[in-house]
Amino acid sequence: MTTEASSTAVKRISVSGIPVEVVRKDIKNLHLGVYPPLGRVRVAAPLVVNDEAVRLAVIDKLGWIKRQRAKFAKQPRQSEREMVNGESHYFLGRRYRLRVHEQEGVARVALRGVASMDLFVRPGSSVEKREAVLLDWHRASLRSIIADLLVHWQPKLGVQTADWGIKKMKTKWGSCNVNARRIWLNLELAKKPVQCLEYIVVHELVHLLERNHTERFTALIDRHLPDWRTRREVLNSSPLGHESWQY
Repeated sequence: MTTEASSTAVKRISVSGIPVEVVRKDIKNLHLGVYPPLGRVRVAAPLVVNDEAVRLAVIDKLGWIKRQRAKFAKQPRQSEREMVNGESHYFLGRRYRLRVHEQEGVARVALRGVASMDLFVRPGSSVEKREAVLLDWHRASLRSIIADLLVHWQPKLGVQTADWGIKKMKTKWGSCNVNARRIWLNLELAKKPVQCLEYIVVHELVHLLERNHTERFTALIDRHLPDWRTRREVLNSSPLGHESWQY
């Protein structure tokens, strides 16, 4: 997803009780999408298309929109994490059982085989402290993987970011500020398979070649990552964290 240019106009309408975000841009065709985690409906419309035309386009796709929203509603979500022994945690698409070790020394995380995640913390550490240690490890691991992906994909696509970073994001897996040539990746991606992370990295980098989700944008991703739709489906159907994402 790109950040919106200052020349675009954003408004919200309701169609059959469903909130719809309408973004008008200097594009030729209307694009409608339903996005995780809550089924946000977004329409990118040409500047010359009026509200009634947008409304009719949404009504025409209402059945599909409702099916997509229902799918997101059924998507598995983890309960609130208590950071205790035996709890399930995800890393790069694999589920691990947490093993908490209270001991003196530097707090850290280590994987044991393919099923266990060891969390080393000081005695008496709070839930918040334990979670912070795990998130720091997620961030460091993700940063290393993203750096390698950028080394591979930037020359392949013929683009170069000015900056990139990782942060918690409420409604997006990634974003791109085309003017600043800066991309952001969602920290939650540390829990997803690497092929899903790669899809998001490529998606955001392609925005440096094509700002909007145009036919050219889709053609570029098709050319460089032909199975991106499968990767997107895996990403959008994988378990979500407990955090209540909002629009």
